[in-house]
Amino acid sequence: MKQAEFVNDEIYHIYNRGVEKRKIFLDEKDYFRFIHNLFEFNDIAPALHRSSSVQMGEVVQMGEVGLPPVRKPRELLVNILAFCLMPNHFHLLVIQKKEKGITDFMRKIGTGYTNYFNTKNDRVGHLFQGNFRAKIVKKDEYLLHLLDYIHLNPVEIIRPNWKDGERGNLNEVENFLQDYRWSSLLDYIEKKNFPSVTQRNFLLNFFGDIQDYKKEFFNWSQKINLDEIQELIIE
Repeated sequence: MKQAEFVNDEIYHIYNRGVEKRKIFLDEKDYFRFIHNLFEFNDIAPALHRSSSVQMGEVVQMGEVGLPPVRKPRELLVNILAFCLMPNHFHLLVIQKKEKGITDFMRKIGTGYTNYFNTKNDRVGHLFQGNFRAKIVKKDEYLLHLLDYIHLNPVEIIRPNWKDGERGNLNEVENFLQDYRWSSLLDYIEKKNFPSVTQRNFLLNFFGDIQDYKKEFFNWSQKINLDEIQELIIE
């Protein structure tokens, strides 16, 4: 697939999954490590040297996600608007802020996490299924539904056919999503999780405030129509 041409201040939906659809997150440490990388690698500066214990997945908890010690202020490569990690794939919604920002950021993510995962699991070779995929988001209405779609992805864990309209018990779905740590949803609905990883004000301004987004999100989860954003879905 030909890679998108990335332009500063444009918004992109980014997706990648494990080679042969294999799981890329095997335990809680893996999720923490990837989220740590989302923060640590989003900087024009090289990533800080890590001890071998951290390379093995023992992320040191400093606040929310093992943030690094005192350092120069970051110069972000991208604004991370939203993310969702699933057992065998991930979604990101980002705005490029520096020339080649997305390319550099995703290279750091791919190399850094693969090295960590291979060392931890005594394996070699590629972890991800080729280059990441990306689509530009041009329309505001698409953007808002895409944010919801990314945050709804974990429903697949308890409702494998949710994208075909099989939602089941909506209260159960809502409770599950509010307990799922590995996405940016909780920070969007004022349940502090990994707030330093994402830059949320841009999208929250569309909704008015956090309570407005929470209401909109759970309303849309009951009547979601994926046809509205089909051209932006990457699976």
